Amino acid sequence: MRIRLEKVIDALPAGLEALRAEARGGGYKMLDTLAAEWESGATRFDRPGEALFAAYTDGVLSGIGGLTQEPTMAGALRMRRFYIALAHRRTGIGRALAEALLRQAGQHPVTCNAAAGSERFWEALGFVPDRRDGRTHLLAR
Repeated sequence: MRIRLEKVIDALPAGLEALRAEARGGGYKMLDTLAAEWESGATRFDRPGEALFAAYTDGVLSGIGGLTQEPTMAGALRMRRFYIALAHRRTGIGRALAEALLRQAGQHPVTCNAAAGSERFWEALGFVPDRRDGRTHLLAR
């Protein structure tokens, strides 16, 4: 299995519709929000420190995730729209994607709002529980 990470700049990646449908089927709307905010221009992951990465496994879109500026904490960034396809979980793709985003964040603190059941994933990356201002976890640097 080959993992390739690609920064999303001009257009959302091909294959996103399948991920959106899967996420929606699991009760998650974060990729619908991603698509709507991208289309409207509200969030393009293009402000200082921000980035959106697509993860591919053997050429197929298997995950996506981004960083935006954290509105409730000056100088911090927030993990956003992080989703890994069910068939590709527990294969290292999520970790590779998260680590690329954390490298992008440099020394800035990073927050996330961990979906139920994903808390251990974020904590294994160094995040600690911090339930306030719409977040569940914080990685202080």
